[in-house]
Amino acid sequence: MELILLLLFAYLLGSIPSALWIGKLFYKTDIREHGSGNLGGTNTFRVLGKKAGLTVTTLDILKGTAAVLLLALPYFASVNVHPLIPGVLAVVGHMFPIFARFKGGKAVATSGGVVLAYHWPVFIVVLITFFIALKLTKMVSLSSMIVSVVGFLYSIYHYIRTGDPYLMIMIGLFGLFIFYRHRANIGRIKAGTEPKVKWL
Repeated sequence: MELILLLLFAYLLGSIPSALWIGKLFYKTDIREHGSGNLGGTNTFRVLGKKAGLTVTTLDILKGTAAVLLLALPYFASVNVHPLIPGVLAVVGHMFPIFARFKGGKAVATSGGVVLAYHWPVFIVVLITFFIALKLTKMVSLSSMIVSVVGFLYSIYHYIRTGDPYLMIMIGLFGLFIFYRHRANIGRIKAGTEPKVKWL
């Protein structure tokens, strides 16, 4: 029972549609009706501005972190499951949130939150990589995909050094999620029509 509740709570955490709720509560705006329609930090930046975008991105990161840390709660102390499993459920919840008709974000920030909770050095590496890539390309989508590749390469190094395969498996899975969720962006990048940020 505890395992089922753990996985359910992790999914529900991931399902919290930060962009939708913040948009409606503080800006009287349904972000799904503007920009790309995506419930993520990038579209929030584009539609509602820097303050809202930063808030949503931070909350989406914390969803992934909180899901991994659920195992630290006394109620789940006896649950024998790898901490990355609830993290994966949170990412699935972010992409397919029950609170937003199963149409969510693109998994980048929440995946980062899971990584932050499990192995923070790789989070720092991918965060720095993201801003470097964004500075050079001006495209959040391309930067996100670059980050997933760099994160996977780091996880291979981590595996060689420690023998821990779980980080590599998880980041590889998250990378597949990210590329799949960005398939429309890939088409626009090839066509030269992908929107570029103007604030960096």
